[in-house]
Amino acid sequence: MDTFDINALKPYKYLFFTGKGGVGKTSLSCSAAVAFADAGERALIVSTDPASNMQDVFETEISEEGTQIEGCPNLTVMDVDPLKEAAAYRENVVGPYRGILPDDAIANIEEQLSGSCTIEIAAFDRFAWALTDEDVAARYDRIVFDTAPTGHTLRTLELPSAWTNYLDENSTGTSCLGQLSGLGVKRETYARTVATLADGSRTGMVLVARPQTPTLEEAARSRAELSDIGITCQMLVVNGVLEQATDEVSGEMLDAQKEALEHMPDGLAGLKTYRVPLRSRDVTGLALLRAFLKGGDDPSAAPAGLERPDVRPLDDLVDELAGSDRRVIFTMGKGGVGKTSVAVDIAKGLARRGEKVRLTTTDPADHLGNFDLDTPGLSVSHIDERHELEAYKTEVLDTARKTMGDEDFSYIQESLRSPCTQEIAVFRAFADIVAKADDEVVVIDTAPTGHTLLLLESTQSYDEQMESTGGEVPESVRSLLPRLHDPAQTEVVIVTLPEATPVYEAERLRDDLNRTGIESRWWVVNQCLSLGDVTDPMLRARAASEQQWIDRIDALSKGLTVGIPWNASGDVR
Repeated sequence: MDTFDINALKPYKYLFFTGKGGVGKTSLSCSAAVAFADAGERALIVSTDPASNMQDVFETEISEEGTQIEGCPNLTVMDVDPLKEAAAYRENVVGPYRGILPDDAIANIEEQLSGSCTIEIAAFDRFAWALTDEDVAARYDRIVFDTAPTGHTLRTLELPSAWTNYLDENSTGTSCLGQLSGLGVKRETYARTVATLADGSRTGMVLVARPQTPTLEEAARSRAELSDIGITCQMLVVNGVLEQATDEVSGEMLDAQKEALEHMPDGLAGLKTYRVPLRSRDVTGLALLRAFLKGGDDPSAAPAGLERPDVRPLDDLVDELAGSDRRVIFTMGKGGVGKTSVAVDIAKGLARRGEKVRLTTTDPADHLGNFDLDTPGLSVSHIDERHELEAYKTEVLDTARKTMGDEDFSYIQESLRSPCTQEIAVFRAFADIVAKADDEVVVIDTAPTGHTLLLLESTQSYDEQMESTGGEVPESVRSLLPRLHDPAQTEVVIVTLPEATPVYEAERLRDDLNRTGIESRWWVVNQCLSLGDVTDPMLRARAASEQQWIDRIDALSKGLTVGIPWNASGDVR
């Protein structure tokens, strides 16, 4: 692999960085944007990630309107807040009808606009604006998108075609997003967005991975799904490649990386591939962003002696859970911090202590199949999105046939073509699994932060959405939110890494959970180099930087902090 060079991106006005959470999309996209700006180009970088952390990378508050970065005058940074965008979108749809339609009609539209799918559509509106607005195109020479973790990104990129097809087929004047006039005016914008995405002379897609099998597999899936929707101009950047080993830990890391890179998925064959060496520090601030793609990293400043962090083993957490009445256990955190591996260890630990345990995931990028789950007392559930969608549509239509005339039934058929239907179907499957907590402990490996919170928030509007499509609200859904809000029944374990961005994101997650009435107590700090015996200069420099973040977490958790040492078999998932 060649070392990544910014010149590889020069042919493209529009650049997208995508990949599994935690692979370094933000570091790469922000460094690229800074490099273009330093070269005299007028650059704009936009985050469409609900779990964006660009304010941490640039060490400044970022606005939705765009913030010029001090010290880099050619660079504008825009951070889209999907919740604010959704509120503005709802008012854009509803506002013209206030005082014209009856109050109950207005209330009905607002209810239809209250689901999580609306949040994704609203964020997409800003995404499409940056791609198609003529003023934006004239104002900036280069437009970079720091996109969300893979599942969310692909959903967003598929929306132009999905919504265009839906608008073409719908004749009722109403959808799960309310009056079609709120979407119909977007037809031309959607068409231009699709054309721009598929234009290989203007648009480039950078797939980002780590030298780890799960992230490379995710990149291969992304390549295939992007190609299916006409986006074929792609390249792969493998971030965090260790260049040499000088001790046992670095040797294990180097061997694990080489193994992953030598057995890359077939789906990546023929793709131009670059590497970015592992850096000794978090990439925050302009100086480190400028150095990130240029090299010159100096790990020699690491202290001679490293203090071993005072944290708890994972067994302490499992012991407490086994002795409690908590029947629903979530592992939550930013994508790529290791939620899956922690969920697996908790589930297996509880099963070994005599509990009947069910392990499942709500993450579209499901990786449970990568683990040995053959443990007595442990069952595994998978949510198959396509299966759940078809089952849900069949159930709704079967119910509708019994009570509706032809005209009303046709409306239900058309309503079910909406992309929002998949949100409802998957959410119901999630609720059904949580309902099993009556008979067993349910351990849930959740999706990356933004997706998780949108999923949980959708409980509040699920009744209205079900009613609007003619479905019945299952008891599992009615009882879900009270269970999640009861700390005697539910435990939320926040998982992070001992690095700046994952810790900041975990803090925001905790605050968001608190606002929704869901408590969290235990924190797990995964893949800690400072808990191992490292002498390699690069790894010692990274280990030395971990202590400040572990101390911060321990203060937040009031001592309920678990530390897990780095290990070659513990791929961060």
